[in-house]
Amino acid sequence: MKNTEQELEFSIDQIPEPEDIQEVIFSLMVNPNLAPVNYFNDFSEEAIDPSLMAGDDTNESGIFEIDGSGEKVAMTTHAMHKYLAQDPQQTTELLVSKAARKMVCFGAKPVAVSAFLYHINVADVNGQAIASGSKKGLENVAEAYGLKISDRKIRFDNAMDGVAVPPTLIISMLGEIDDKKPLLTPSFKNKGNNIFVIGRFHDDVAASEYLQFFHEMTLSTLPVCDIDVEKQLHEVMDDLHTKGLIESASPVGVGGLFFSLLRAGMPNGLGFDITTDAETRKDAFLFGEAMGRLLVGVNPAKEDEFLDFMSASKIPFFNLGHVTRGEIRIDDASYGYVDKMAMNIEA
Repeated sequence: MKNTEQELEFSIDQIPEPEDIQEVIFSLMVNPNLAPVNYFNDFSEEAIDPSLMAGDDTNESGIFEIDGSGEKVAMTTHAMHKYLAQDPQQTTELLVSKAARKMVCFGAKPVAVSAFLYHINVADVNGQAIASGSKKGLENVAEAYGLKISDRKIRFDNAMDGVAVPPTLIISMLGEIDDKKPLLTPSFKNKGNNIFVIGRFHDDVAASEYLQFFHEMTLSTLPVCDIDVEKQLHEVMDDLHTKGLIESASPVGVGGLFFSLLRAGMPNGLGFDITTDAETRKDAFLFGEAMGRLLVGVNPAKEDEFLDFMSASKIPFFNLGHVTRGEIRIDDASYGYVDKMAMNIEA
């Protein structure tokens, strides 16, 4: 199914719910944008070191020590070109929110952001609209999250005449590290740890890799993104870090929940056994990229305290399942093992 409409009107009802989730997983495994987990395809006889893949604790965190003094800072960079021309304000708000959510998962506090617009002609009316919308979005989200903005707010790189390159926004974010607060990594730590999602699920697959790669719909609305919800997540994560109630944390990101779980399991060769939500379409639950969701691992010894805290916080959360020794199970069905997944799918 290909979308040729120029108007960004989209509903999940426009696409059929797949009958075979395994087929979706197999298809998305060869998506270049999900390359961090593509080593499952086993294209060579050589073993792949998971520590070299995105999702590795050291590479993913973006945490750096300054000049050997022990003082640390966090930094992350994100880019986006899809939908920037159609809705520059919301795209900018989404991009900065994504960077901030990633940072708070590690235990850092976002403090500053800068932005750069590439391939844009500010002499053109469309270029001016993109620049104006991006600037407004940057100001909105910076005010909401208490971020400082670099001096010129958005810097420009004028597009070359005759070169059809989509406008692209790149943002960089700097975060503070509190040496009294434990830092976390995205990876699952131990078999038997409980897995929770903090945030609300939506019947939303807009702008997802699933929608674009599996259903071949290249245009849609942007995924759900609510700045007020993001702010609440920042506060909850700060308390969870301070109280030491979680052992791993990562945002639900590119590829949706399923690929976020894979990225969390890969470094230590761990799998997951999860149950989907009957009130949410399974494809949206597993592959939707709606914002405002965090994936956390909780030691069973801390589960009661975690549940008490989350119940008092009034933030929606979902008991997803638990970490396994390596098997991947969804709704009591086995999808193979984390290190042999492609083999099991092909079989």
